[in-house]
Amino acid sequence: MLQMKYVIIYVSNFEESLAFYCNQLGLSIRNNHGSYIELDTGSTILAMILKENVNEMTGLPKPSDISSQTFELGFVTEDVIGMVEKLRENGVKIIKEPIEKPWGQTVAYVADPDQHYIEICSRVE
Repeated sequence: MLQMKYVIIYVSNFEESLAFYCNQLGLSIRNNHGSYIELDTGSTILAMILKENVNEMTGLPKPSDISSQTFELGFVTEDVIGMVEKLRENGVKIIKEPIEKPWGQTVAYVADPDQHYIEICSRVE
């Protein structure tokens, strides 16, 4: 059986992205390997690497700077509205204001510095 252990995002500006995930979302650095950093999110690791270093690390071509919006990262909190307000006050782009879904979950969307969709949501009971 496969288990998801980590997600790696390719970023344009390492310092800006690291500040967003650490300062805005409150994640802590788990491992720092210079051009590759892992953040502690609980059971799954969120890692990042500069787009320009992807080839060096993986042998794959550098990703395009054109955003395809083919994924989102989801973070669970007990206070979606409070978290979104804190992010707004800190200048984070709010894509979709908090709404309650028919199944009772509160969901909002913000954007990271590379415009990746970040879901801020309550637990699904």
